[in-house]
Amino acid sequence: MAAEQIKRVASLLLVLNLCMYVIVLGIGSWAMNRAIDHGFIIGPGFDLPAHFSPIYFPMGNAATGFFVTYAMLAGVVGVAAAISGLNHIRLWTADSLPSAASAAAIAWSLTVLAMGFACKEIELRLRNSRLRTMEAFLIILSATQLLYIAAIHGAASTPRR
Repeated sequence: MAAEQIKRVASLLLVLNLCMYVIVLGIGSWAMNRAIDHGFIIGPGFDLPAHFSPIYFPMGNAATGFFVTYAMLAGVVGVAAAISGLNHIRLWTADSLPSAASAAAIAWSLTVLAMGFACKEIELRLRNSRLRTMEAFLIILSATQLLYIAAIHGAASTPRR
């Protein structure tokens, strides 16, 4: 009975995390596209600006380039971890747990890294509403992904009758 409740909680967290990672990827893709379209133009006759950075983003602040890059990386790994997690939820056996748990742990660690850059970006201010949304999603994802990892591990320690 307890294992079924844990499975439902894990399923809910998995679907929530999957949706949030997809949203993070969407906003991150917009930011990356905007940075590519409106970044520095370097060619014959153009000098590099004094404060040239290869990850310049026309919106945000100095942390935005790092934040968006790691957020997109966390989003891609998070979606892949969710696919592995869907397989584990479907089977719900000890054999499917290691792959789901390890993928979820890697996604969580990248999410926490991106959250650190989000905190730095919040500290520096000067960002638009889309970046604020992505920051909020990553902060929430760092908690919900950890809860998901705890839920799937909690089911492994539940005694069977």
